[in-house]
Amino acid sequence: MRRSAVRLGPGDIARLGLLGPRTRPLRAALSSLGISIGIATMIVVIGISSSGQQALHDQLSALGTNLLRAEAQIDGDGRTLPPVPAVAAKMTARIPPVRMAGQVANTHAEVRRSPAIPAAEGSGLTVLAAGNDLLPVVGAHVASGTFLGPANAAFPTVVLGAVAATRLGITSLEPGGRQPEVWLGDRAFTVVGVLAPSPLVPEIERSVLVGWPAAISYLKFDDHPTVVYARVDEAQIDAVRGVLAQTVFPLNPGKILVSRPSDALKAKQLSDTAFSGLLLGLAAVALLVGAVGVANTMIISVLERTREIGLRRALGATRRHVRGQFLAESVALCLLGGLAGSAVGLLVTVDYAVSRGWPAVVPVAGVAGGVGAALIVGVLAGIHPAVRASRLPPSEALAT
Repeated sequence: MRRSAVRLGPGDIARLGLLGPRTRPLRAALSSLGISIGIATMIVVIGISSSGQQALHDQLSALGTNLLRAEAQIDGDGRTLPPVPAVAAKMTARIPPVRMAGQVANTHAEVRRSPAIPAAEGSGLTVLAAGNDLLPVVGAHVASGTFLGPANAAFPTVVLGAVAATRLGITSLEPGGRQPEVWLGDRAFTVVGVLAPSPLVPEIERSVLVGWPAAISYLKFDDHPTVVYARVDEAQIDAVRGVLAQTVFPLNPGKILVSRPSDALKAKQLSDTAFSGLLLGLAAVALLVGAVGVANTMIISVLERTREIGLRRALGATRRHVRGQFLAESVALCLLGGLAGSAVGLLVTVDYAVSRGWPAVVPVAGVAGGVGAALIVGVLAGIHPAVRASRLPPSEALAT
């Protein structure tokens, strides 16, 4: 009478695969650790990169990507700036797609917190003459106090950029309190405002802003702007960019460099992405090390369970059943490591994003890819031990 072949369903294979991790939990945890580290690193890198990109997108959406910057370039021979007309911003505003324009100028004055500080030991900050309409053009706003206006632009008053305020130790102003002073050259100027961080215009953040008339009166300013900002209709940016230099300085447009500040933020994001690629490479190495660890564990498991394999073969288990058992065990180890790593990666990503004030973004495809990578690693790591176990002759295995 012919005996029918024994059949094992998927549930039976899964239970057999979990037999090893259940009976040897510490070994299973250590074997899965490498997989967990690799998957967690992968999720963290993808999640933090995606969160940073979303934060940058939100930031650019709020600040606007339609800002153009035209800067006068220093003459290489005479080391002087070209005499850009004082009405450069007004001429720029006449370009039809330009919504608004503003300008600043480097006064080359030294900034000191106190007259007791030698002039040679200045703060390294730039003193810029600024028009009253600068803030809406560059997308900045006042964090404390007020900005320059018709009431104070002609007097010795200044507004500090965010970085300049930190360096000078004046990060906020008390309403109704005594207003602090800084020294520009040999004269005291009253601080009337402090700006909030302005990512699109870092040069404003590192500057002390003084009214245009006050710069002419007190700082011997020559009335020539050095940088002109323009807010442009998004669809016409390239067209305006092509004529902005000629508009700002018709005598020699080649002395004017036109740029788009939002491009600098995007370039920074690209450098962060390159760094993320390096971290993903390290995650792949961790996965490889984890796969070697799982394969080693499975080979040891086969050696330790040789008699069990022989007994199962003697009772009717086929080579396919043995291969399925050990392959399922390898996949189970890697899958457990992948799930644990995904959970840790998600928690770290959310915690980091919240700490930076970013929206927590974790692509579902990234998590699914991490778990899928763990499954693939489990299959690859378990093939050799499973085949080796299935080739053990029952008689030799029982005699071991």
